[in-house]
This record gives sequence, C-alpha cells and structure tokens, in this order.
Amino acid sequence: MRGLLYGVVGACLMLAGTATAAERADRLKLQEDHPTEYVVVKGDTLWDISGRFLQTPWRWPEVWEVNPQIENPHLIYPGDQIYLTWVDGQPRLNLRRGLRKLSPQVRVQPLAQPVPAIPLRDIASFLNDNLVTQDDVLQSAPYVIGGRNESIIAGAGDRVYARGMLVEEEAEQQTLYRPSREYTHPVTGEFLGYELYKVADVSVASVDGDVVTLDLDKTREEVRTRDRLLPSQSKRIQSVFQPQPAPEVESGVIIDVLGGVAKIGQFDAVALSVGEFEGVEPGHVFAIYKKGEQVKDPVNGELVNLPAERAGELMVFKIFDRVSYGLVLNATNVISVGDELRTP
Repeated sequence: MRGLLYGVVGACLMLAGTATAAERADRLKLQEDHPTEYVVVKGDTLWDISGRFLQTPWRWPEVWEVNPQIENPHLIYPGDQIYLTWVDGQPRLNLRRGLRKLSPQVRVQPLAQPVPAIPLRDIASFLNDNLVTQDDVLQSAPYVIGGRNESIIAGAGDRVYARGMLVEEEAEQQTLYRPSREYTHPVTGEFLGYELYKVADVSVASVDGDVVTLDLDKTREEVRTRDRLLPSQSKRIQSVFQPQPAPEVESGVIIDVLGGVAKIGQFDAVALSVGEFEGVEPGHVFAIYKKGEQVKDPVNGELVNLPAERAGELMVFKIFDRVSYGLVLNATNVISVGDELRTP
C-alpha cells in the first residue's frame, strides 16, 4: 500500500507504511480531523500538539527520527508554525520559526521558553520533594530527638539534634523527611517501600559521636521528633521526556493517587507498583486498563469477571527501586487504584 500518512507528533508526522499486516498494525495513525498546519501557543505541550495529529502521541520520537527538517524538536516555541508538505507523494513536516523578541542585555537569549513535553505544573510538587525508599534505609537513617530549650517542634532558623550515623558523612547539606505512607502491592501484598515527605532543608553544624547538630535552613512544615535525616536529592527531573512504550511488567498496577484527591482523572499524578527493578524509566508510557466488574450469570448463577477495558494512558516521570510516579495524560473512563498497567 503506497502513499500512507504518517502523522505529526508534538511537532511531527506519521511514518509511511508498506504492505505487511504487521507493519499496517504497527504504523502510526493520524487523527481523522488532523490539521494541515498549527501555530504553537503559550500553554501548549508536546503531548497536546502530538495529539492533534497522532492517535498515539507517545510515539512522537519515532517521527522526529525520520524528519530531519526539525533540528531540535524539543525546542519548539510559542509562535512557531508546524505545517505539512508533500514530497514525491509522501508527507513531510516543516517548522517555520515565529518572530522572537530578544533581551537587550549583553547575554542575549530568547524570552520565550520552549513548550514542555507534558504539563509540568501538574507534577511540580513531586519532582524533587517526595522520596520512596526501602525499609532498611529508613530504619538506619538518623532521627530528630529534640531541639534547643527542650523544644519538640522547630522551624527555619532553629537548631535541632538528631541521633544516628550519617548516610553521607561529608554532605553538609541534607534533608529531613517524614514517613507519610507505606506502599504495598494491592494484589500480592508485597512491601514496595515507604514514601517520605520532605520537611526541611538542613545544614550539618557538627557531629559528636552519634549526635548530629542541625541548623534548619528552609522548612515546609514544623520539624518534629522522629523526622529522618537523609542526603539531599541532587538529581533533578528533566522537563523534556523521550516517550516510548513501557516494557511488559508482571502485576503492574496503580497503587495510589498523589495529592490527596479521591478520583483519578487526566493530569493526576499516581504511584505505580513498578520501578527501576522492573526496567521502568522516565518517559515510559503505560496503557491503563480498568478492572472488569464481577456480574452474576442470570442462567446458572455463577459469578463472571468481565474483561478489563482500556481507560487511558500515563507517562512515568520519576522512578524509585520498586515504585514510580506517573502522570495520567488521557482518561476515557474513571480510573481507580488497582487498575492494571500494560504496554500500550
């Protein structure tokens, strides 16, 4: 079959396909109402733009690889125009840069920022603050025993004392965490890790035996006894992801919804029962399958489990050993804790 469209993703198009059934099943498909051109506006994300053209927006890197007209597809700015042309009967993506204002300083740079891959505002609070760790790490970390003048709570500018051996003795800047929840697999009951909530940034003033003196530099909440001291997380989360289908995982499910909301919908952050041990990486996209309901057979009275149905997609943005965080980017049905994760 000749002349197959390949579509635009985030600033892209579809791959041209040929004849085999396997290729036809795997080829990228355009949206039925896709535009022939689009002008990027402030607030867009690459996922949004991709979804205007492609039925599978997480596959936009495949399109970039075969469209060398875009030198750096991650750097797409408001005002840029994406449009399609045809060469020898095949579609091609072209990018026409919009007018950009430059700062009148010695160091000249664009005032406009490139559009992000996904809406970062929805995951900002989870990028570097929360931490999921194993039980042995938590139990061995020093813990706050009190403050000056016998105080049991403290804030920024105060001094507190912790007891235990530092995980990294040479690190002057460290972080106090508070265990917020324990993650277990809802199906197998397996322990997956403790989620730790960041309480304060601290400086190590001195160490005397197993007593550590800490100065509180910046606090999110009042520091209390039993808060745990761990090295600061220096690894920052990238704002641009390389989306790709997630690997097949065994018993992968949503185990929690972050941020205190009850129902899971588009742009909610969720915790997943898979992580680095299962080969999951930031940018991996999972299809979400809602568990089928259990109904009673009206003829013989047996209980029958209905098949799971696809309810949306999510992209992983932060990983730990046995747990990861993902952002729901599309929801076609109500999503719940316990819903399955599959390769899209």
